[in-house]
Amino acid sequence: MTANQSLFSDPPNYQPLAARMRPTQLEEVLGQEHLLAAGKPLRQAIQHSALHSMILWGPPGVGKTTIARLIAELCDVHFEAISAVLSGVKEIRAAIYAAHPQRLGSRKTLLFVDEVHRFNKAQQDAFLPFVEDGTVVFIGATTENPSFELNNALLSRARVYKLRSIDDDALFQLLKRALNDSERGLGERGLTAEDDVLMLLARSAQGDGRRALNVLEVAADLADAGCLTSDAIEEALGGDFRMFDKGGDIFYEQISALHKAVRGSSPDAALYWFARMLDGGCDPLYIARRLIRMASEDIGNADPRAMTLTLDAWQVQERLGSPEGDLALAQAVVYLAVAAKSNAVYKALGAAVQAVKDTGSLEVPMHIRNAATNMMKDMGYGSDYQYAHDHDDAFVPGESYLPEQLDGVSFYQPVNRGMEIQIGEKLTKLRRANQNSDFQRYQPQKDKNE
Repeated sequence: MTANQSLFSDPPNYQPLAARMRPTQLEEVLGQEHLLAAGKPLRQAIQHSALHSMILWGPPGVGKTTIARLIAELCDVHFEAISAVLSGVKEIRAAIYAAHPQRLGSRKTLLFVDEVHRFNKAQQDAFLPFVEDGTVVFIGATTENPSFELNNALLSRARVYKLRSIDDDALFQLLKRALNDSERGLGERGLTAEDDVLMLLARSAQGDGRRALNVLEVAADLADAGCLTSDAIEEALGGDFRMFDKGGDIFYEQISALHKAVRGSSPDAALYWFARMLDGGCDPLYIARRLIRMASEDIGNADPRAMTLTLDAWQVQERLGSPEGDLALAQAVVYLAVAAKSNAVYKALGAAVQAVKDTGSLEVPMHIRNAATNMMKDMGYGSDYQYAHDHDDAFVPGESYLPEQLDGVSFYQPVNRGMEIQIGEKLTKLRRANQNSDFQRYQPQKDKNE
């Protein structure tokens, strides 16, 4: 061992299997036929060297870097790559500087930025002048939704292409190719594997080609007598895993699925997504907070008990933790899913907020102002206020508690489900009493032209 080598150094010229099996032509790219099949816009742009700046958005291991490299090779442009994980403004400037000589020599430069969503606003802005003047063709790769993570200015200068997870059948073919390829894969080792073993690995990779090949390479080292077994695959996996990216797109897709299953009254689907999030490492207290939102937004007064039960489940989780708290949250999930549904309060709040925006700072009517001092009482604060408890049913027919400009407006419209059936019946009765009352707080304004 030389002085410059450590015990943990890779062998000279070592490349992981995933790197060796990287596609060398577009036809080898798996799972992205919607972008790269004959006649598709991206494929045509590459074939005609009609380069444009783009964002490649998709989960890990689906070929974002590979596609960028193939574009550079097939279009005969200089390739510069930086990673937002390891780079800052200094590296951005160095990459731009390196692009200038190539451009002066009439050769374009493709600047590939991996994990571009990790750059902050100022760092993303640093690319704009050079994208604008054609110094570089910009390709950014991201696993996160560009609408949330990238600046509008950068998005407006780039076309977004959504890449898909690689399906199990395609991953199976990739693994089989790697196992038999003597030039780039593991073919020289003479390994064998049953189809069901390779399919087990394909499914465990969850659409990630790089992960599938990495696990295959480790499993190959664990193979007994040249045969890959399910035991070797499971040992290489180091335990089962599912796709869950805390704070990333998959995270928000799963909480959205949970919310929609509750809203759609599907307890089975709601429990499944709840279990998926727990299994992926989601903080149960985050789920508890979101369940409170569901109880208010989608159930509301159709079943007010939903809010209480969900708050209780949250408290159990805080006090006892898992697994007792998980079971309490599961109880709340099922209750919310089967409860009567109403978004009437949610819609009413939205309408009230909009009315505030539309009408501005309307004054509080004098009769419901608090006369805290004699001066305020002399000014008419609280004048002619009628105390509701002095009337039958604690209700004053014809009274209004809104500014005059909004008199008669109804924000809250109960639905005909659950407890809101009774609430709606009561409001209908009260509103009819208001209309039929001889007393009207605000008299209709006469037309000035009369």
